[in-house]
Amino acid sequence: PAPSRRALRLGLAGAGLLGLGAAGLFAYAIQRGAGPASGDETVRVTVRDGRCDPNDLTLPAGRTVFDIRNASDRTLEWEILDGVMVVEERENIPPGFSARLTAKLKPGAYQITCGLLSNPRGTLTVTPSAASEEARKRPPITAFIGPLSEHKVTLALQSSAFVAGVAKLRDAIAAGDLDAARARFAEARAAYRRLDPVVARFADLKNALDGAADYLAAREADPAFRGLPRIEHGLFAKGSVEGLTPVAAQLAEDAATLKTRLRELKLAPDDLFGASARQARLLADGAAVHGLAPYAKSDAAEFGAELDGMAKAAGLLQPLLKEASPEMAAALDQRFAETRAAIGALAPNAGRDDPARASLAERFGALSDALRAANAALGLE
Repeated sequence: PAPSRRALRLGLAGAGLLGLGAAGLFAYAIQRGAGPASGDETVRVTVRDGRCDPNDLTLPAGRTVFDIRNASDRTLEWEILDGVMVVEERENIPPGFSARLTAKLKPGAYQITCGLLSNPRGTLTVTPSAASEEARKRPPITAFIGPLSEHKVTLALQSSAFVAGVAKLRDAIAAGDLDAARARFAEARAAYRRLDPVVARFADLKNALDGAADYLAAREADPAFRGLPRIEHGLFAKGSVEGLTPVAAQLAEDAATLKTRLRELKLAPDDLFGASARQARLLADGAAVHGLAPYAKSDAAEFGAELDGMAKAAGLLQPLLKEASPEMAAALDQRFAETRAAIGALAPNAGRDDPARASLAERFGALSDALRAANAALGLE
């Protein structure tokens, strides 16, 4: 039978993105970073109420271990930003505690967040080093062009699904249909979760689409509480669509902006394993225990969608990994299977002290380690 118009449109979109993979993605991929710099410098950053100490840092390119101490009275997250892009982050650092973050930074000017989103940001200047100059001169890696192009197609399709899901959610809220809105919310949230490892790179959109109330001064009452969490709170905690129409309309605009950003995003080979590794570590360090859906209590479904997104991206490099290290490829498959089993064992109302949550955190941590090891096996770490 003749292909449908939708299939033809998707085929043309895919062909266009593959063309980009042969040009723009190729130009980006050849700039792959070198191996570890000589020695890992440790830098202490203390976050006080309203500022970081030190607030301005200058470091050589390469690996740095950041020891982040929370000297404020609120749980915080600490991020390294390149414009609106999140380079690295550590979440859920309680008052009086420290967390360590290892970052491999390229030369450039970055910003660091210091507590609440409303606080002024610090600066981080990364200067060229011998290792970064060597990395800049490395030869092309043509084997990665195909996987990168396919990943761009996947992101385009997934972001389109998210935009469509948000539109249905917006319409259900506008119609005042609570049951339909709850069902459409679950669909939109799952579509978002599959994109989460990549969305995490856009600090502004991450906060707009999925900013947790815990990171806002007035929590749920804060004017900046918006996006999917705000709608989740209304639909499930309050059991009402009241006041959500403008929130859903803004969410639709932000979803469209995300689709555009993803279409323009430049990817490096280490992003396929690397983005999933970072996301798995974030889930292991916080959400696996604290939860992803505090009002809807749909953690298992949302963790499953998160894992689907990671597995889809990682699977694109599995053929190369099997050639480089069959043992590593088998181990990575096993870590994915173990994590999925741990998600399946999570009860809908599992509390923070439930052993299933600790097990899930352990599985996500092991998955993160395996993904980083896979990057190293391909010479990307």
